[in-house]
Amino acid sequence: MKIAILTCEKLPDLNPEDQKIIPALAKHNIEASAAIWSDKSVNWTDFDYLIFRNTWDYFEKETEFKIWLDQIEKLGIKTLNPIEVIKQNIHKFYLREMEQQGITILPTVFIDKTDNLNLAERIPSHWKKAVIKPAFSAGSYLTEVFEASEIQAISEKYKSIASEKELLLQEFMPEIQTLGETSFIFFNKKFSHCVNKKPVEGDFRVQSQFGGKYNLVQPSPELIEKAQKIVDTFQDDLLYARVDGIVIEDDLHLMEIECIEPDLYFNLSENSLERFVAAIVELIP
Repeated sequence: MKIAILTCEKLPDLNPEDQKIIPALAKHNIEASAAIWSDKSVNWTDFDYLIFRNTWDYFEKETEFKIWLDQIEKLGIKTLNPIEVIKQNIHKFYLREMEQQGITILPTVFIDKTDNLNLAERIPSHWKKAVIKPAFSAGSYLTEVFEASEIQAISEKYKSIASEKELLLQEFMPEIQTLGETSFIFFNKKFSHCVNKKPVEGDFRVQSQFGGKYNLVQPSPELIEKAQKIVDTFQDDLLYARVDGIVIEDDLHLMEIECIEPDLYFNLSENSLERFVAAIVELIP
């Protein structure tokens, strides 16, 4: 059994936490190696499975990545998570489908590509502050927070982006700055662990590169059940899923469910790497 653990040019050997997957799989007689998804010299048919982990530049190479996904699909190479899930998950309009299935999401306006972006016509009148970002993005890429009074300037700024990309316009929830963002991590659709991420004072971005602080937390059974409901909307098997949301008065408001390349915080939860590897072994014949 040969498995490629997918990464990007910036991290040819995977990030330090994901590097540990390789020797852990070797204990199960599975040969795993890092492979850069955009490397034209790789013969993908050499592998029995591909596992998406550190493909952290996919949103910067949108067209190339979509073509590559189609290529892998045509070759019939199995992937974890499945290609169909990846194709859905890279475009955040899936949140609209989640909402239609009864999942509580952050208040969101979904904006199709347009040459005539006018946010003033789209923003609900009671919103005082909002976040705008492309639907195909990650890591706060082209993301801005703005006051409702700045709507015209933001409209002008995003006009050229809107002509090329679908956008999400979301109500800014001040709780992100005080309560932070909570991530529920699942392996093979079973809850593993939970991490709370808080931004530095005055910021809204929880990512570590912006100074965000991460802590392992133990959520209530009710919150785990709500995150489980989100994961269970997927019909396919999932090696991993990370449910990101804001917990307000014991209710989970979904920000996104990451099924392509999220940090799984192996370093924060004891034995989580072993649980992840066990999930791999369960999902491959």
